Amino acid sequence: MDKISNAASENKIFSTRLMLALVFIFVLVFILISRLYSLQISNYDYYIEESLGNQMRMLPITPIRGKIFDRNGKMIAGNQFAYKLTLTPEKTNNVSETLLLLKKYNFINDKDIEIFNKNKKRYKKFHSIPLKYKLNEKQVARFLVSNQFIGVDIESYFQRIYPYNASSVHVTGYVSRMNKKDKALYNKEDYLGTSFVGKTGIEKQYESLLHGKNGKKQIERNVTGRVINTKIIQKATKGTDLYLSIDLDLQKKAESLLEGKRGAIVAIDVQNGEVLAMVSMPIYNPNWFVNGISHKNYKKLRTSKDIPQLNRTIQGLYPPGSTIKPMVALIGLEQGTITSHTKTYCPGYFKLKNVKRKFNDWKRSGHGQVNVRSSIAQSCDVFFYKLANKMGIDNLHDGLKPFNFGEKTGIDLPGERGGILPSKAWKKINKKEPWYRGETLIAGIGQGFITASPLQLAVATAALANKGVVIQPKILKSTHAHGESIKEAKKGIRKQIPIKDIHNWEEVIQGMKQTIYSPRGTARKLNKNLKYTLAGKTGTAQVFGLDAEEQYIAANLDERLRDHALFTGFAPIKNPKIAIAVIVENAGSGSSKAAPLAKKLLDVYFEKQSLTQ
Repeated sequence: MDKISNAASENKIFSTRLMLALVFIFVLVFILISRLYSLQISNYDYYIEESLGNQMRMLPITPIRGKIFDRNGKMIAGNQFAYKLTLTPEKTNNVSETLLLLKKYNFINDKDIEIFNKNKKRYKKFHSIPLKYKLNEKQVARFLVSNQFIGVDIESYFQRIYPYNASSVHVTGYVSRMNKKDKALYNKEDYLGTSFVGKTGIEKQYESLLHGKNGKKQIERNVTGRVINTKIIQKATKGTDLYLSIDLDLQKKAESLLEGKRGAIVAIDVQNGEVLAMVSMPIYNPNWFVNGISHKNYKKLRTSKDIPQLNRTIQGLYPPGSTIKPMVALIGLEQGTITSHTKTYCPGYFKLKNVKRKFNDWKRSGHGQVNVRSSIAQSCDVFFYKLANKMGIDNLHDGLKPFNFGEKTGIDLPGERGGILPSKAWKKINKKEPWYRGETLIAGIGQGFITASPLQLAVATAALANKGVVIQPKILKSTHAHGESIKEAKKGIRKQIPIKDIHNWEEVIQGMKQTIYSPRGTARKLNKNLKYTLAGKTGTAQVFGLDAEEQYIAANLDERLRDHALFTGFAPIKNPKIAIAVIVENAGSGSSKAAPLAKKLLDVYFEKQSLTQ
């Protein structure tokens, strides 16, 4: 027997279900409308940009790096049009497989892959990441003919080139690929798309000027990842061109004079501090570094005992030897320890009271009676032993400090070292020992703890020529920004050493003049056929100390233990124009090995001067 249906109950259930269904439909419609509102109205700009991003991307335009010229407009560093292979991860299905295929077809090698994997963290997925630089025309043609790699392209760029190869490398420096350290050093936004930065020299010192400013471009790709349209949004601003104070003719002449040697030559303009020549030998080719130095060349540089990458002009610290004697004599005169009439007898050695050791003169037979001028000209050690002993180390320290010894010159090059100017306090702090009287004597002839760079010696010599004006040396002469006129660079700071009596300065300069022109002057051979007046000082700096009775015989020593040869000077004597410092490592006599090099370079300088007058 069938159950009697309950119509009221069924209607109630149906109504409830219908209500739930309507609510559900209403909720779905509400969600749909809300989503449409969000997509079409609230976040329209965002999603339209996202959708366009599937085919359009904003990429940086790397600016062309500024060029570097010498003072006469000869290009030392420029740019060369070249091609590179790039990969865009966003458009590549499998990056690892693509790299292996590229390697298989000899477009790249394991080193290229290694560098790519290191650098890709710097880029976004839609950036074109460099795979290989400096492709030749044959490689480009082969790739374009058989291109089967989606997301891999050939792009043009400007590559740094140094037309004179190794010449001036320690001044100019070089550029190379950015690393983690560089990334942290430079502004991320400014360097988007930049692969190369200055690593040393002027390239590093003035990186921000040389780099220029990034531009922006919008690229459109098709579904295969190929660029089908490019729109420039903002043009890149070319880097600033730099004109250096360096004279390339003098630079190359100095390099030829030091060829096959270890050493340095610095020549500066006495009147304004501009560096005319700055050579450290040996040198190396900066072009090796631009696209990544080969293992062979890198090993050659790293294992060389001659340390080619050391810029000896500002990083090489040497005992100044006798080249410091004119300053020591001047300090003695200015402090009143001696006068221009002071005479000293030199028997070939000096002894301190109650000290057994003899402090020998370089001339064992002695110089006889000498005064300020002749002691400088003949480089009499005994005169300066006695003078230093009378002054004491702290007075000597205080007198040398204004000449910029013991501190950096402030030249516009990275990596300069300041040298050592010793005192009692310096030794106590650095050596944890007291100062001994004998150490004062050898400091008076530029030996012992005192060290200086060739640039410091040139600056101090220029200060003598200027009668007390110490000028901060400068390399940058002028700049030429894109679309602007050439601007003179800021000049170096000038400091005046206090002068008690100008005649004291003239007395010392006369002693340096006699070094060249006196029959007993240590550089008398230079005055033969000299077409300009020259004041100078020779020097020989010991690499290690000798015992009192021990005689220096170069032939018995290892080459690298022999004395360094030095020469400092300026010319002409009246109205000086140029000061020079020369050091030849382990060459021996300053008068025979360093002084002739200085004369040959000065000859070229004055010959050029006569042609321009």
